[in-house]
Amino acid sequence: MTALVRLRLDIGYDGSGFAGWARQPNQRTVQGVIEDALARLLRLDPAPVLTVAGRTDAGVHARGQVAHLVVPAASYSMVNGTMPRRLAGLLPPDVRVWRVSVAPEGFDARFSALSRRYAYSVCDDPVGVDPLRRHDVLWHPRPLDLDRMNAAAALLVGEHDFAAYCRKREGATTIRELLRFDWHREDPYGVKDRTEGRVLRSAAPQRGVAVATVEADAFCHSMVRALVGAMLVVGDGRRDVEWPAKVLAARTRDSAVNVAPAHGLSLEEIRYPQAEDLARRAQETRRVRTLNPGGAASSPS
Repeated sequence: MTALVRLRLDIGYDGSGFAGWARQPNQRTVQGVIEDALARLLRLDPAPVLTVAGRTDAGVHARGQVAHLVVPAASYSMVNGTMPRRLAGLLPPDVRVWRVSVAPEGFDARFSALSRRYAYSVCDDPVGVDPLRRHDVLWHPRPLDLDRMNAAAALLVGEHDFAAYCRKREGATTIRELLRFDWHREDPYGVKDRTEGRVLRSAAPQRGVAVATVEADAFCHSMVRALVGAMLVVGDGRRDVEWPAKVLAARTRDSAVNVAPAHGLSLEEIRYPQAEDLARRAQETRRVRTLNPGGAASSPS
């Protein structure tokens, strides 16, 4: 029998030029581009198949995507220690594989994950978005009150049925645990100089960039962008602070919730448990959750 090895890949990409993560016929996708590069590097036909932590939509970016694949140990041994550098020569500039490592026993990029953390960036400067950031920041031409948005977001944290904020798939649960949802303003003048500790000031600082941090054990389709869309109409005063929670409680899609555009969204981090807990976590995640009448979650035995 052929000896196999499971590899973990840490990935980043600019989603602007991709039709999402998942491979599709006659479409340029992140999965397709990386799998084709791996096939060339490892000399495999057919190409190896990637299992990903979260399938991002068209236009969504990632800094901290994680995937795994299983390949013949002999193929990996030929490139061990040089895969990221050699893949950099095969991949287009809008996608990078930052690290390749042998996955611990029980590791599954999708099912072993404890949480996914996204960031969504919005600019409410009346003049518009810095042209250099137009591909990763949404322009919202109304001023946003982050205190109102944070108050509304806090009411959604916890384990709930997020059917009102998801595109439901047949046979899939919409119960998720929202671990964190809050907003902050970016420093309009950039980052601190690491050597002198002073703030580096741009000649034309971008004002008014608000960033949402959204973390959950998992997300259903369009959930982050729908949550952001609900917060924007609270932040600009068109809806009251309690409105997003009322929508959540209804458990049905509300036409007043606009799904925010994809380009403001970035997958920042996937968190995993310690190695000894990976297999157990994967088993737990595969169970379909339900809500008891009192609102508590349960899983079938």
